[in-house]
Amino acid sequence: MTRPTFVESRDGHLLAYRDEGSGSPVVFVHGWSLSGDIWQPQIEFLVANAHRAIVYDRRGHGHSAKPPAGYDYDTLSDDLAAVLTHTGVDDATLVVHSMASGEAVRYFSRHGGKRIARLLFVAPTTPFALKTADNPDGLPGEIWDGMVAALTNDRKAYLTNGAPSLVGQNATAETTRWALDMALRAAPNALVQCMRAFTETDFRGEMAAIKVPSLILYGTGDLPLIASNAARTRAAIAGSSIDAYEGAPHGIFITDRERFDADLLRFARS
Repeated sequence: MTRPTFVESRDGHLLAYRDEGSGSPVVFVHGWSLSGDIWQPQIEFLVANAHRAIVYDRRGHGHSAKPPAGYDYDTLSDDLAAVLTHTGVDDATLVVHSMASGEAVRYFSRHGGKRIARLLFVAPTTPFALKTADNPDGLPGEIWDGMVAALTNDRKAYLTNGAPSLVGQNATAETTRWALDMALRAAPNALVQCMRAFTETDFRGEMAAIKVPSLILYGTGDLPLIASNAARTRAAIAGSSIDAYEGAPHGIFITDRERFDADLLRFARS
């Protein structure tokens, strides 16, 4: 694994990123609480298959700066734009997991989707995760509030209890520890503010901004909300396609790595 280098965000914070390999570029954005390291197996796979792989740590996570604020999707999409501009990629495949689906949508609505040729959603939180009068498929606010309270009261316990939903109930202790260590490196304020952002931001009016080939993948063993999100994301993006991994949890690229890598490579070359 190469050491990260840094790019400065629009508001002056350093974002850690890695840029490996050569060929058609694939850019990864990780899910809530994690870091770019979660994509390491995919990076190695792509580099071995003649692709360039770029991954960065969201602000507040991994090796990136951990400012007190800036965890709204406007700022987060600006961070993505900074990485794409700095690395000079073009015609890239963008791969986004969980809350990063919002970064992708906002990047298309706010930055016009520049440099992105295709988009792969993994277990998306889009288009809107909060239950409202006109969004009955979301989860009620009191459930999200309870999650924030549990996270605030005992961050380590909350993240430890949630790890199996990412890596699967049958994951080895080493895999679970690998993912948990990443989550524990994230700043507590970033975890809370990011959770609020991905649960409370309504992207329904922005989904039509995505006009590139898009694929949505998710596991049927994930939360029912994710299956609903995946279907609604598919319906909101013209010409997109969807596929489900039977029984897989939130981190399908961990539990079903060979299948996911094959799907990713096929899509990146489509």
